[in-house]
Amino acid sequence: MPFRQVQPERLSHAVVRQIEELILRGLLRPGERLPSERDLSERLGVSRPSLREAVADLQARGLLSSRAGAGIFVSEALAATFPPALTELFGSHAEAVVDYIAFRRDMEGLAAERAVRNGTDTDLAVIDAVFRRMEAAHRDPDAAREAQLDAEFHLSIIESCHNVVMLHMMRAMFRLLREGVFYNRQVMFRRRVTRDSLLDQHRAINDAIQSRDADAARAATEAHLGYVEEALLAQQKVDAQDALARQRLARERR
Repeated sequence: MPFRQVQPERLSHAVVRQIEELILRGLLRPGERLPSERDLSERLGVSRPSLREAVADLQARGLLSSRAGAGIFVSEALAATFPPALTELFGSHAEAVVDYIAFRRDMEGLAAERAVRNGTDTDLAVIDAVFRRMEAAHRDPDAAREAQLDAEFHLSIIESCHNVVMLHMMRAMFRLLREGVFYNRQVMFRRRVTRDSLLDQHRAINDAIQSRDADAARAATEAHLGYVEEALLAQQKVDAQDALARQRLARERR
């Protein structure tokens, strides 16, 4: 039989496998800076030459990147799933917004249910901590911070599923959202009544997850994204009416 003698593993290979796993599990995120070479070599218990060899391997494969004078980072390219041409199409066609919300409703409803079933106590504590920061940001007249925490809250739930495929896919989807490809989250938070409703919806999701009620967590998530879809469709209608009014006014002035 084709057995071969077992060879001791090179330290650099062990380092590569550990960093790969951290990236795959989402514990190292795209754009995140690695500790300094000295610090990281001490944490891993390897020599600097072994660490440099591992980093060079990961850089060659596009998992890490270096920035002059700044250090080594997890490659930002890992968060870019959609090519620029397709991203442009998403942003220029209104129906993509509806499909995007429908996709999120299906996936995040499942994610909330699985976070209840698969999430550790630490995972649920992270979700709760993000929600508490959202509550604090809700008191700020500037909605920008609350809008940012909205995405962090949803991603913390997805991370608690411990499904690496779902994690990386949804991170790519949220990157498009942060870039305003589908809609501007801050627009959603401009009206106080909308901000209040969204916070209540996030509270219902968090309460269900903290109570480990899988069915309620899924239902609350789906209801929240249904509300977002209705609000966006209403805003699209208002924008279309405003555009028509501007066109009529321009014709009258000629």
